[in-house]
Amino acid sequence: MTTRILTGITTTGTPHLGNYAGAIRPAIVASRDPQADSFYFLADYHALIKCDDPARIQRSRLEIAATWLACGLDADKATFYRQSDIPEIPELTWLLTCVSAKGLLNRAHAYKASVDKNVEAGEDPDAGVTMGLYSYPVLMAADILMFNAHKVPVGRDQIQHVEMARDIGQRFNHLFGNGKELFTLPEVVIEEDVATLPGLDGRKMSKSYDNTIPLFGSAKQLKDAVARIVTDSRAPGEPKDPDNSHLFTLYQAFSTREQEAAFRAELLGGLAWGEAKQRLFELLDNELGEARERYHALITRPADLEDILLAGAAKARRIATPFLGELREAVGLRSFREQVQVASEGKKKAAKAARFVSFREDDGFRFRLLDAAGEQLLLSIAFADGKAAGQVTKRLQSEELDLRAELNAFSVRVDGEAVAYSPEFSTDAERDAAMQRLREALAPQE
Repeated sequence: MTTRILTGITTTGTPHLGNYAGAIRPAIVASRDPQADSFYFLADYHALIKCDDPARIQRSRLEIAATWLACGLDADKATFYRQSDIPEIPELTWLLTCVSAKGLLNRAHAYKASVDKNVEAGEDPDAGVTMGLYSYPVLMAADILMFNAHKVPVGRDQIQHVEMARDIGQRFNHLFGNGKELFTLPEVVIEEDVATLPGLDGRKMSKSYDNTIPLFGSAKQLKDAVARIVTDSRAPGEPKDPDNSHLFTLYQAFSTREQEAAFRAELLGGLAWGEAKQRLFELLDNELGEARERYHALITRPADLEDILLAGAAKARRIATPFLGELREAVGLRSFREQVQVASEGKKKAAKAARFVSFREDDGFRFRLLDAAGEQLLLSIAFADGKAAGQVTKRLQSEELDLRAELNAFSVRVDGEAVAYSPEFSTDAERDAAMQRLREALAPQE
């Protein structure tokens, strides 16, 4: 079975050595797997959330496109495109926005971090928060769900966004699928094994720290950057400690095992830091030299890059255009030339079923029980793993409910232990009515 893999690259900067080792190189290797159907795109709509400099956006799009192609991405095998060349993406974003709960977006890490920062500074909680930042997870969900990606490789800071895409896709399937899974629910692929490179000062290589090594600068620029790598004060002839040297860590990321072993032995034998930096420069220059030439050739031919990206967009739209038509049909945006379909009473009854939605937060796995209108009936406690949460939801649907009133709310218990809680209510009557609604929602269907 072919596995569809999708990765987006935000176009707000110039790729450096850390980007290459951590994302570009492993993704290009993965794209060569005959069992993989790879989609790589320039996330230029996402870039607008972070950057309001048009010249920087334009330059970054050019540099990142040239980088991926120079590093060996085969645009004939992978689908390589710009997000902004797929008009179906913003339309799908709106369809998904209409089924995305505000409460879900309130929990997005980036939004919460902005609010927390404002509160700490004594500002209005939403000061400087745009709708682009707030609804970023919905746009990312559209990127993923449009092409029904099976796997989405991300760093740990992006796990929540893929899980939100699952929640949103699941909600859409429930409302409009009519028994059919319109969207494939994506799986997160955590990039545990990819290299996280140290920068010139030993911290993570990042433009925000101004400690990067340019990927496709000239050989002289590369050599000058390597020369600025911070080392300890051990003199030539004194043994060096490879395991506590970020220069050695950089060397490891690009060397063979034989080269790594030889370099380790030289450092332990007292190799001078200046000579060690020369060894690293030669290794990097050998790795990047040919790609550097291809990169600069591509940069001077932007029209060729444009043609490649437009061809990739056409390839992507051969999937996106008919699929969006199917989704428009599903939500009722249909041609008047076709007979209007009226739902049967049986279908209406099925649409009213409550549903469980599972998700993960920092403290563990949880689930919600939502009614047909999307209103929350229950929120679970945190479970250690998704399997445990899933077992509880099954028992709630198959066993007699143990509901216990607790002041202006109520709890649901399994084996005597509280596993979920209701929202708070204004009166006992409202609470008791909600308990009855819950019993009806989880009653076995006739």
